[in-house]
Amino acid sequence: MNSIKTFGLMFILILLFTWAGRAIGGQQGMVMAFIFAVATNFFMYWFSDSIVLMMYKAKMVKEEDEADLYKVIRNLTLKANLPMPKVYIIENPTPNAFATGRDPQHAAVAVTRGILDVLNQSELEGVIAHELSHVKHRDILVATIAATFAGAITMLARLGQFAMMFGGMGRDRDNDSGGGLGALLMIILAPLAAILIQMSISRSREYLADEGGARITGHPLALANALKKLAAAGKQIPMAANPSTAHMFIVNPLNGEGLVGLFSTHPPMAKRIELLEKMEQDLKMSGMPKIIT
Repeated sequence: MNSIKTFGLMFILILLFTWAGRAIGGQQGMVMAFIFAVATNFFMYWFSDSIVLMMYKAKMVKEEDEADLYKVIRNLTLKANLPMPKVYIIENPTPNAFATGRDPQHAAVAVTRGILDVLNQSELEGVIAHELSHVKHRDILVATIAATFAGAITMLARLGQFAMMFGGMGRDRDNDSGGGLGALLMIILAPLAAILIQMSISRSREYLADEGGARITGHPLALANALKKLAAAGKQIPMAANPSTAHMFIVNPLNGEGLVGLFSTHPPMAKRIELLEKMEQDLKMSGMPKIIT
């Protein structure tokens, strides 16, 4: 269902871009905004691994440096039928982790020192499997596509603001978009809607990574227990994170509940844990073997 939701939200985002383009910038404005957004996000997609790892001062480690961590990652990559990623350590006491890289052949898994201190082996396996599921599902690519259309819509809105300031909106497209009022509504509402859809896509990918990671290990409860520990420790030892990279971490460094949760890159922690615990019960009742997605 989360896969279907992702595609549905992506389709809505593309439609929103088309409608906003007609109302705000016309065909020429749409093309300009889309080209700019593609160029910006293509650069981030291609170099995101090195940029993010550098941002958090992650240090690549060898097997002789972190033998236990390497063993966990190698065993899980074999189960998931993935190539061995590069392994990085972030010398930060806050327990967290993320995966990056444009495809499985160029993937990297980064964990904080704090996560190695807090989790036991089965819980660490659950976290690493979650990150490998992101790699397997090419979530960096999905996030880049969503960011491209959301960025293009935001740029269209800014172009529309400048056009309205100089009296250039609504003259030639009155019949198509409802005139200046329709364009004004698009300028205000389209960027907000685009951000909400982009965040919703991010949350749906987190649910998928939870499920995929739990199926790789065959132990959903281990990941659920890990999430409980990470959420608790994150409140005690907050992590200074860049908002633009918050979606990459297994636990959102920027907490938000209620209405703020609509703009969150991660689903509510309680819901994630509930679904994993239910998955554990279903697996026990069905007696199903481990399934690798």
